[in-house]
Amino acid sequence: MGRLFEDSPEGVPQGGPLSPLLGNIMLNECDHELEGRRHRFVRYADDLMIFCKSRKAAERTLDHILPYIEGKLFLKVNREKTQVAYVSKVKYLGYSFYIHRGEGRLRVHPKSIRKLKDKIREVTGRSNGMGIEARKTRLNQVIRGWVNYFKLADMKNILKELDEWTRSRIRMVTWKRWKKVRTRFENLKRAGLDEKRAWMWANTRKGYWRTAHSLFLSRALSNERFKRAGYLSLMDCYSAK
Repeated sequence: MGRLFEDSPEGVPQGGPLSPLLGNIMLNECDHELEGRRHRFVRYADDLMIFCKSRKAAERTLDHILPYIEGKLFLKVNREKTQVAYVSKVKYLGYSFYIHRGEGRLRVHPKSIRKLKDKIREVTGRSNGMGIEARKTRLNQVIRGWVNYFKLADMKNILKELDEWTRSRIRMVTWKRWKKVRTRFENLKRAGLDEKRAWMWANTRKGYWRTAHSLFLSRALSNERFKRAGYLSLMDCYSAK
């Protein structure tokens, strides 16, 4: 059996609970320095953004602040992640930014959306061993937590698309669970399809994802039915904020 503990004489583990606390302590002096230079900035733990009016001013600021952080605070700056960029090209804590009518506004960065979809794929996959209730509970946790984190962003259109995609994932995993033709036939009848159409669709040879987007399954497993069953909607969670 391998070792359970390993000494860390320098630094703290990546993602550890102590890391942001120590980051705030160590970078407190940097905050005062930036305030003294009258810079506009935002910092969360060791993630720092400094806002400037031009690229030239940003490059000059970077050249001046790096020696202070490394020379006076004795902290190492990650040069690969440090960049000068226009605000719309920046990703910060999962958010991105844009300018609307002269005002800076927030939206969700595409990478954050991809990560959410990866989580939903994992939860709605057949190979995760989850039952119906466990899957619904976990999916609701993911949706509620994600919306709570990104509630400051403008994302109504994105949420509509994500809700449609998520419902299709639920329909697909449900259709897979109705594995046998007879099971599909009986469930489609219970959902309101007449016997002829229920039997025809129960025998469909279409792929799972294509079937999940079909009109018959969208009606049989409607959004309203999912809502009554207790599945959360991203848009509903966002609108309630």
